[in-house]
Amino acid sequence: MAITASMVKELRDSTGAGMMDAKKALTETDGDMEAAVDWLRTKGLAKAAKKSGRVAAEGLVAVVVDGGKGVAVEVNSETDFVAKNAEFQEMVSGIARAALGVSDVEALKSADMGGKSVADVITDKIATIGENMSVRRMSGIEGDSVISYVHNAATAGMGKIGVLVAMSGGDEAFGKQVAMHIAAVNPAALSEDDMDPAVVEKEKQVQMDIARESGKPEQVIEKMIVGRMKKFVAESTLLNQQFVVNPDLTVGDAAKEAGATITGFVRLEVGEGIEKKEEDFAAEVAKAAQG
Repeated sequence: MAITASMVKELRDSTGAGMMDAKKALTETDGDMEAAVDWLRTKGLAKAAKKSGRVAAEGLVAVVVDGGKGVAVEVNSETDFVAKNAEFQEMVSGIARAALGVSDVEALKSADMGGKSVADVITDKIATIGENMSVRRMSGIEGDSVISYVHNAATAGMGKIGVLVAMSGGDEAFGKQVAMHIAAVNPAALSEDDMDPAVVEKEKQVQMDIARESGKPEQVIEKMIVGRMKKFVAESTLLNQQFVVNPDLTVGDAAKEAGATITGFVRLEVGEGIEKKEEDFAAEVAKAAQG
């Protein structure tokens, strides 16, 4: 039986399965819609699709370093309980290793992982564990040496915050201190030259508006803004921040003392920027009891 586009659309709408999965299901069942739904359910694909709309804001960040190359990957789940699951952690570890060979998250989803694509591995895991999951972000870095650090580690190489520091010179102990600083302070950029011009301009406008509220003359305001923007840059850039290990030094000065040049960094935090839905289970139970 010929499988039409309208049949594929109907099956996708009823199950939420992907287009290729829906087409394959119809092909395997000779166009029998009911049998195709069962085929998808058997493969765990319909179940996974139904969960795909649920917010996955928990999970883990995994970091992997191979010589002068490092990568950090964020894999999300719906609950922290699943993030502590050894089966989930094993999958995240495999995804991070696969990420060493690709340049972006879309390529990662297509990367091979034990004979399957990363996307298919996640789909299978959604079906077996029963929560929505996703590979949200990845970021890589290269340097003469790359040092990694994981904050709130759930197991080796993965936790709630993952940091990579690229540098030349210095030693691993200093690199680890810098990575811990980055985890704690979360700098926006390495130096002033690396800052997003739009962010800098927005901050400048905000500071000008605040200064004008004081009623001071424009020439005075201009001098005030120079000082305020200098402070903003110092607080936002890694090399100009006060080093948490020794606040008497900036990170840049500490690097000079250690004989190191920091060339870049990566910091990923689980759920960063995701709007989480707050659930009041006590209120839900009370409401159900009243109903």
